[in-house]
Amino acid sequence: MVMLRIEHAVSNFAGWKQAFDSDPAGREKSGVRRYRIARAVDDPNHVLIDLEFDTARQAEALLAALRVVWSDIEGTVIMNPQARIVEVVESKVF
Repeated sequence: MVMLRIEHAVSNFAGWKQAFDSDPAGREKSGVRRYRIARAVDDPNHVLIDLEFDTARQAEALLAALRVVWSDIEGTVIMNPQARIVEVVESKVF
């Protein structure tokens, strides 16, 4: 499994979540199998998103689309987006 991990600050979580839910980059059509949203305990306006894919190529394509979206909204809805594509090598549930 491949994961696109995104981290950035938001100006307003509720407003950001509404934009996220509108899905401007087409997550499902891009091959996202599952996503997870987390917020920092000490800063609820710091958001972390994990998007799971079958292939790195799918993750790279969505990241390219997201960078276009980010260029339009950075500094307003989100600040300083960081992203990395990672391969999950182990996962265990207790």
